[in-house]
Amino acid sequence: MTNFEKWDKEFREQNLFTFNHDTNALLWLKVRAVCRGKQIKRFADDNNLTIHSTRLDDQFAELFTLMESIPKAMDMLDNYLRNRNNEWYKEMGVDEDKLKSGLRQIANYEWGGDQENSLDQYLVRRYIKVVSDYDELRSKADVIAANAWKFVQTSWYNNWTSYLIESIFKRHPRVLSAVGEIKSVDFFIDDNPVDLKVTYFPMAYMQEKLKTILGNSELTWLKRQARERSIAPDRNLVGNAQQYQYLKEELGNHGHTDVLTELANNRKRIVDEACQKPKALMQWLYENQSPRLFGAENRLFVVLIDANDMEQSWKMKRAFSLIEPRINDYLDDFNTNSLKRIDFTFAKKRYSSLADMIFVVRK
Repeated sequence: MTNFEKWDKEFREQNLFTFNHDTNALLWLKVRAVCRGKQIKRFADDNNLTIHSTRLDDQFAELFTLMESIPKAMDMLDNYLRNRNNEWYKEMGVDEDKLKSGLRQIANYEWGGDQENSLDQYLVRRYIKVVSDYDELRSKADVIAANAWKFVQTSWYNNWTSYLIESIFKRHPRVLSAVGEIKSVDFFIDDNPVDLKVTYFPMAYMQEKLKTILGNSELTWLKRQARERSIAPDRNLVGNAQQYQYLKEELGNHGHTDVLTELANNRKRIVDEACQKPKALMQWLYENQSPRLFGAENRLFVVLIDANDMEQSWKMKRAFSLIEPRINDYLDDFNTNSLKRIDFTFAKKRYSSLADMIFVVRK
């Protein structure tokens, strides 16, 4: 088995931990970073290299084998990636100031459809397979359009805030962009391959921790506190989120701020613990990812938290004045111990990865 075949096999089987601290594996990843579209031809032309293969997969294998024999191959790749570092967004001609202004205009974070964020399935379940009368279906056109707009607007917000946050990393001198868009690698920090994950503090994790503290789910605990103060749930409300918000408001309306303070303090305690000892949260995120999108790559999580109102943390994704200095400080101080080994289980199989977290908290 050639080195190319070895690393190709490891990559496809998600044995990505083997790529850490191995120069030949790093070479394979960086060659892969230039083996996309026009990149490989540009790289070959810039470095006076000749590639005979015509199929992209064959070109990848040929270029990797060729680079293995070149003493300064890594320098050649680094120089190319550094020169192309911001090409991914420069070529798009994005007006970042105008984009940021547009993002600030988003007033609501609503997906349309259902909580699974699957608009097409929602429309199928709610309208396509249920409504047989065309006139009735047509009468719902405005509602359908409103749901579609919510989905598009929120997806647009997520896409472009992620784009801007990723661009902060790629502008830093210690970061090399994987310009060819390698699956599982967004960029390299001091030769460490990293996949960026921008996320909010996961509410499922929060609820697991709260259940340990409270002895029940947070909503059950809140209902009990309300009942003890003669406040009944509103049976007409749909869903736990609406009931939760109603009970909080009613407790506040009747002056029971002690309950709300205890609730806030419990959440703050969990967030503070995660900030101080993030390994448990990182392991949880690896183990609770979507099976369809599973990956065992190195990850750098940017966790956005509005400590005063966690349900409004989505607004933190456009708080660039808070995000940018935190990212730059992290990269300035990055060292060999920054990424921690995370051992986790997924679908009954054990994996290891390197990961770290950058918390951006509005207090």
